[in-house]
Amino acid sequence: MTNITPTTPPHEGNIDTQVIGHVLLIGINRPAKRNGWTPPMFRQLAEAYTRLDDDPQLRVGLLHAFGDHFTSGLDLPAVSAYMQRGEKAIPEGLVEPHDYGLPGYRRRTKPMVVAVKGICFTVGIELMLGADIVVAADNCRFSQMEVQRGIMATGGATLRMAERAGLDRAQTSRAVGGLVGKRLLARTPRPGDRREVLLHLTDEGRAVYNALLPRIAAINRDLLSVLAPAEVEVLDGLLRRLNAQALRVGAVGDDVVPKFE
Repeated sequence: MTNITPTTPPHEGNIDTQVIGHVLLIGINRPAKRNGWTPPMFRQLAEAYTRLDDDPQLRVGLLHAFGDHFTSGLDLPAVSAYMQRGEKAIPEGLVEPHDYGLPGYRRRTKPMVVAVKGICFTVGIELMLGADIVVAADNCRFSQMEVQRGIMATGGATLRMAERAGLDRAQTSRAVGGLVGKRLLARTPRPGDRREVLLHLTDEGRAVYNALLPRIAAINRDLLSVLAPAEVEVLDGLLRRLNAQALRVGAVGDDVVPKFE
């Protein structure tokens, strides 16, 4: 994407669009903040996706990013202020870029390719999973920061990311081995079947857990403080439905759910 010159973005960033032939290039343009997302950027992205669907001359979209990184995720101060005012970043009636299938929003009907590089955190993973094809540079770093904060990743991204990345038992075993190597987890043979092991927190691991748990609880309380008790119940129900749908999608099989390398 080096031959594409971005516009000079405002402080809150913007989404650049350019048409080359029948392709709509959609550029995330806030490199000074590692392309951290703000509400205006979400609206402009939805407008670009809607333009792709509505223009008969356009056949495919390509989402890319200016600068060294795809995105560091949400600009939390900007997004939190928006949520506290009860405003929607994406107006209903537009194409919803994450492709969640939410009521009131359109779903994309034309192919979308996402080109990822450098840091790709949180919302970047959601956008990537909502695309048809993903092209990832060798220097990509993926992280769902929600997990570290005790927050459920939207739309079942944790499960879908593992599927699309092709994680297997060997890779999972290596990840567990890393935690064992850091003395945060310990393995013990399972009684009656030494082919299996039980995992448990070490004293060091429990100390980390006990230190993080109050912080996670405080973050969750702060996040939910903008909602009334009835709204919290609605949110809980929606998250349960999304999780159930993610599990159903996960059961479809490799022949339907594409993988990226």
